[in-house]
Amino acid sequence: MKDGYLKTGAVSPYVSVAGVADNVEKIVGLIRSAQEKKIKLLVFPELCITGYTLGDLVFSSDLLDSAMEGLKEICRQSRDTDVLSVLGLPLRCGSKLYNSAAVVHHGRVLAFIPKKNIPTYGEFYEGRWFSPAPSQVTEIPFGDSRVPFGTDILIRCDSMRDFVLAVEICEDLWVADSPSVRHAMAGATVIANLSASDEIIGKSEYRQALVSMQSARLICGYVYAGAGEGESSTDMVFTGHSLIAENGRILAQQNFETGTILESELDLSFLAGERMKHSTFPGSAVSGYVSIETHFDLDSTWLTRKYPRFPFVPADEGEVAKRCEKIIRLQALGLKKRLQHTGARGAVIGLSGGLDSTLALLVTVKAFDLLSRDRKDILAVTMPCFGTTKRTNNNAKLLAGSLGVSFSEIDIKASVLSHFRDIGQAEDCYDVTYENAQARERTQVLMDLANKTGSLVIGTGDLSELALGWATYNGDHMSMYAVNASVPKTLVRYLVRWFASSDFSASGAVLYDILDTPVSPELLPANEDGTIRQVTEDLVGPYELHDFFLYYFVRCSFSKEKIRRLAYQTFEEVYERPVIDKWLDNFFRRFFSQQFKRSCLPDGPKVGSVTLSPRSDWRMPSDASSEIWKG
Repeated sequence: MKDGYLKTGAVSPYVSVAGVADNVEKIVGLIRSAQEKKIKLLVFPELCITGYTLGDLVFSSDLLDSAMEGLKEICRQSRDTDVLSVLGLPLRCGSKLYNSAAVVHHGRVLAFIPKKNIPTYGEFYEGRWFSPAPSQVTEIPFGDSRVPFGTDILIRCDSMRDFVLAVEICEDLWVADSPSVRHAMAGATVIANLSASDEIIGKSEYRQALVSMQSARLICGYVYAGAGEGESSTDMVFTGHSLIAENGRILAQQNFETGTILESELDLSFLAGERMKHSTFPGSAVSGYVSIETHFDLDSTWLTRKYPRFPFVPADEGEVAKRCEKIIRLQALGLKKRLQHTGARGAVIGLSGGLDSTLALLVTVKAFDLLSRDRKDILAVTMPCFGTTKRTNNNAKLLAGSLGVSFSEIDIKASVLSHFRDIGQAEDCYDVTYENAQARERTQVLMDLANKTGSLVIGTGDLSELALGWATYNGDHMSMYAVNASVPKTLVRYLVRWFASSDFSASGAVLYDILDTPVSPELLPANEDGTIRQVTEDLVGPYELHDFFLYYFVRCSFSKEKIRRLAYQTFEEVYERPVIDKWLDNFFRRFFSQQFKRSCLPDGPKVGSVTLSPRSDWRMPSDASSEIWKG
């Protein structure tokens, strides 16, 4: 439960139709198994105490009495566990029969929650037996106590404030006005669904999409347990499809599994944070709910869910190409609009032979192709200086030639040395002035060439560099349109590789060599053997770590310690913990100290969920204290 995680389970036990004693024995065994796994919330299928496919047997007083005695036995045998269980059973109330869920914790029934929407179509005939839930919450007797009965009930936890549970049953999810919508508006962060949805071709995919979308719309955790083996196969087959979803993401699912607990961890603090950020999400906007308090023992939750090493890159290899094509099109469309609006006659871009400027040039070419403009109106300029290597210089020339753009080489050594003399900078003093003078000279050349040709200067810097402030203020930091501004470094490689294998395969050879070149600003003299001396990741740290930190800090608002915990788990076979600690501290130090550079960024297209534009997603004072994030 540390860091807001709730260990959650869904299970489909083997059911004996009308065999309550057998069902209770299996349910108790699964609750005890969940306790061993430190699961706090365990959701069972619809009518699991009796079986769903009872038919008219459900009217039997003996069966209904047996179900209630079975529930009491479950309470007795789970009294010493900390598992909050949600179980299905038929429940008499007055002269009506209800398809209900019982919420059980510490041997006590906290609430009975009846099904609201009763299907009587297709293979379902529940209207013959069950009544829809009443509109008001009342109390009904159970044993020696009285228990709340109704749909508008929230289960809260005094030891975990972000845990607020509500329950709906099977068909309730499939209707136009799902009870879970109202529950979430009332404050529920977790929805449990007890289901007996039969399996037919295509239904599991639809069910998965439904659960995923509901958890996304409601910014909630959604735990769905489907009925499985043992149910009557007279007219239907049940396969125990169970799912655990969080804010649109399926964390875990299983089908055709019986008696195996599906488990994952819901990040309730993340969900609460997302709701705070979304101004359109109502804050407890529904009245009339009954809240019931319970208590969880605080445990340190071992995470079974995995966090991707590259959060900006799809995990599915087949999805990568689709994502790359979409992102590049967004970049190109943004630039296309800017070129049209300004009436620019062309584009000027500084081409270093590195990854970022390569991507910027490829996107610019794509935009010109969309405009049916001559690629010769794109001027790629390489500006060798003290640290430029033959490899990057040659790659810049080869790339410009293969793409058919105009190309110019302007050696800036003499200009920079003249500037050094003007300001009294020693030529052999390799300090920040030595480096930044080169970057600013290049930007001056590009800006003046753009003025001369009636063009726009296309920025090359990426999102990761902006996060770290790894840009020269009023040097490569500045442009007239920054096409890579919301593309992180780890994604840049995939985009360039996509170009190499698809649209611009004629440039493939040089693109692959650029992909193999170490990332460097090349502002210090090369090594004696002509290789790059200044490797960026040796100086600021691995970009895969920084992109990981960036995503979970900016996109998810995680604490530094939570990010550290996830990084330890995700990169445990890649980096030692002290290495992660070093670069995490460095990330926060640089992120806060370099905000002033981000406060005056040029325009650029947003292509993903994270951007540091001061005009849209990220507004931060340039002098905010980083005290909380130190150490």
